[in-house]
Amino acid sequence: MSLFKARDWWSTVLGEKEEFDQGCLCVADVDNSCNGEEKIIVGSYTGYLRIFSPHPVKVGDGAQAEDLLLEVHLRDPILQVEVGKFVSGTELLHLAVLHSRKLCVYSVSGTLGNVEHGNQYQVKLMYEHNLQRAACNMTYGPFGGVRGRDLICIQSMDGMLMLFEQESYAFGRFLPGFLLPGPLTYSSRTDSFITVSSCRHVESYKYQVLAFATDADKRQDTEQQKLGSGKRLVVDWTLNIGEQALDICIVSFNQLASSVFVLGERNFFCLKDNGQIRFMKKLDCSPSCFLPYCSVSEGATNTLIANHNNMLHIYQDVTLKWATQLPHVPVAVKLGCLQGLKGVIVTLSDDGHLQCSYLGTDPSLFQAPKVDSREINYEELDVEMKELQKIIRDVNKSSGPLPEKEDFLSLFATVSSTLDNVSQATSNEVGADAIPSVTVKVMIQSRLALQKTKLSVYVEPPLASTCDHFIFDSLEPEIVKTISLSVFLKGNYLPSELEGTAVASYSMPTDLNPDGIPRVVQCKFRLPLKLICLPHQPSKTASHKLTIDTNKPPISLLSLFPGFANQADDDQVNVLGFRFVTGSRVTVLASKTSQRYRIQSERFEDLWLITKELTLRLQEHFEKQGVKDFTCSFSGCIPLQEYFELIDQHFELRLNGEKVEELLSERAVQFRAIERRLLTRFKDKTPAPLQHLDTLLDGTYKQVIALADASEENHSYLLQSFTRLKSATHLVIMLIGLWQKLSADQMAILEAAFLPLQQDSQELGWEETVDAAVAHLLKTCLSKSSKEQALNLTSRLNMPKDTGRLKKHITLLCDRLAKGGRLCLSTEAVAQQTIVMPGGCASIPELDPEERTTEQDSRGVFPSPRHLAAQTLKPESSPPTTFPE
Repeated sequence: MSLFKARDWWSTVLGEKEEFDQGCLCVADVDNSCNGEEKIIVGSYTGYLRIFSPHPVKVGDGAQAEDLLLEVHLRDPILQVEVGKFVSGTELLHLAVLHSRKLCVYSVSGTLGNVEHGNQYQVKLMYEHNLQRAACNMTYGPFGGVRGRDLICIQSMDGMLMLFEQESYAFGRFLPGFLLPGPLTYSSRTDSFITVSSCRHVESYKYQVLAFATDADKRQDTEQQKLGSGKRLVVDWTLNIGEQALDICIVSFNQLASSVFVLGERNFFCLKDNGQIRFMKKLDCSPSCFLPYCSVSEGATNTLIANHNNMLHIYQDVTLKWATQLPHVPVAVKLGCLQGLKGVIVTLSDDGHLQCSYLGTDPSLFQAPKVDSREINYEELDVEMKELQKIIRDVNKSSGPLPEKEDFLSLFATVSSTLDNVSQATSNEVGADAIPSVTVKVMIQSRLALQKTKLSVYVEPPLASTCDHFIFDSLEPEIVKTISLSVFLKGNYLPSELEGTAVASYSMPTDLNPDGIPRVVQCKFRLPLKLICLPHQPSKTASHKLTIDTNKPPISLLSLFPGFANQADDDQVNVLGFRFVTGSRVTVLASKTSQRYRIQSERFEDLWLITKELTLRLQEHFEKQGVKDFTCSFSGCIPLQEYFELIDQHFELRLNGEKVEELLSERAVQFRAIERRLLTRFKDKTPAPLQHLDTLLDGTYKQVIALADASEENHSYLLQSFTRLKSATHLVIMLIGLWQKLSADQMAILEAAFLPLQQDSQELGWEETVDAAVAHLLKTCLSKSSKEQALNLTSRLNMPKDTGRLKKHITLLCDRLAKGGRLCLSTEAVAQQTIVMPGGCASIPELDPEERTTEQDSRGVFPSPRHLAAQTLKPESSPPTTFPE
């Protein structure tokens, strides 16, 4: 921050919502007044031309009505304004206005007023040139050494220099190697045009070279601008500055010396006439505009450089002489002589803040009061320090969570008990005849008046909602606002959860932070099973089965799942069939004699949602009856083999995606190389045979499109596979918890280890993340010895070559839990105990960490990358199983 601020001499704001840029400001005696007083000319992108002559009554006054000499709307956007000798037969100054498709030259004149309201000013169009190419910028000067008049050169957006000898068009030449237009200026001493190309080179072209180059369209009408390019130009000199240029200016000390100043993105350069660097200065901040001018010191140059930190720096050569603060970020800066005050700094911002300021300071009249000196009691300070240190130690020792702050916003969500009569599904990618939807109502209530509260609703994909983002401009205290939305299944696969989350974010203003401290409130809601499931006849064939044990007598499935069976059929009391909207089927059986429930399905991952729903409904049923000791358990073998097959399928799709991306990158490089060769052939003046480059380009283009389609299709399959893997992971975690009777904290640790990612990607995938988390558990709380705890884990997560290591770690995790291992976050005094395995549970053999395991081949259900576009997703057939009596 600057110590000094720019002294405001006069300022105003131009229009409303108008835009301005670098060429929109000019300071000159545009009306050829007798006293030579300069005026401020401003043009805007909305087409307004304004001329000001500031007359402040006192320093810092704003613009008065008489300060605005002229305001006229020219309709077309104004790109640049310049003042020079642009009319033949006179040496008076005229105003040149550059539009995107037109160049206009005006005469500005004033008429003495007869009353006290002042003089009247008007503009008169002297001539105009219609441009057949979109203009970018222009420069002017005595091209070719003419005397008493200025010629105009316009640079078009496609790199053509169009030169005008006042009322007539002279010629046009294309710049060689042009890509994008850069700043342009004219050096009268060397009679050359200087610009900065897209190659970040400062280039100089002699006017004589431009004039004597042969025009390809010289046989056409010379009064019209030429559409074709002339002979390739030869650059006079070039200099690589290594960055894009914002502006370029010429400063002439005398007839024998001049300098070229170039403002870059990080540096500004001073060059000699022949392109050699005189000096350069590295800038600390990103510049916005600059203006070099001759210093009063002989041979030195001052430079005004404005930056995006609202600062204006004044350099003498490379030495910073002054730094001042501006109220805005200027896009153009000029110097002028206004009302006899020389050296007035005129700045213009992109939103129309026009200010005339000067450098200076105000004397400081503040005097610091005398401080009453008193002796310091070091003993009291020591006692106070010890008390504070004790408080800090007590806070650090307390392991409890921080006290929750009171929320000023309440959020509630309710789900309709019935499905919508008319489905609100916006897309039908499932393939079913009707996609059901359910209405969710979210109620939000605030205790205080809040502004700009945002509400987001999230459901697990492929579930989708009709609207998931809401913005409340204002919330009145104690007033409940309710929004409704519908949730439906969008994809042709099942979600991993039937839970949704509503999150509201708001800002709470405080005394120290008036803008507000961001706070978040969230609530969860549970979607009904019938949103994705329909009643169906029980299936007698199933490849995967699970048995859940309870400590209470079995409950009728009709009471647990009302609406999913026909109550008139007595045989359906203990057997219930479900059919998901996607087509897969699940059967639930309740034993008549034992306290067990069996869930079976053709696909392993489909067991999860029904199993979770069964355990939740059993828990709710017994809680309503007042039973507090109800528990569920699992005594079978953990189905790791089925789980590993899903892991292999997901990892194979990741490998396929990596291969497709590599092939796509190779074909893209090949496509660009062919394009460059074709462009070289087309630009060559002597036509040469293409040598089947066009055929090769067409074939490569088709390969790029096919690979891009294959990459998108593989990504879609990867999303489906990741969702199924998450469902299977939830199921395995639940079975491990029921098997070992894990607490809620231990289940949270397992979920954090096995479900660390909300979404999968090629850069950070599920396999390497879970492998690192499980390996950390094996080396800390589940370690066999202190030697394992001392091992360090790598901090880099890279995509593995295969899943053998991950599967071995998951097997070791289950084995060590079976032997009495305890999951905890603290590694202090982890007791290693050996317990007897529950009856009916086969132990998992522990593998040596250094032993290499052979990976079993598992056939994936997704196509390979080379035949991805031609194949479709086909589920594996499973051997039928007998339905139990």
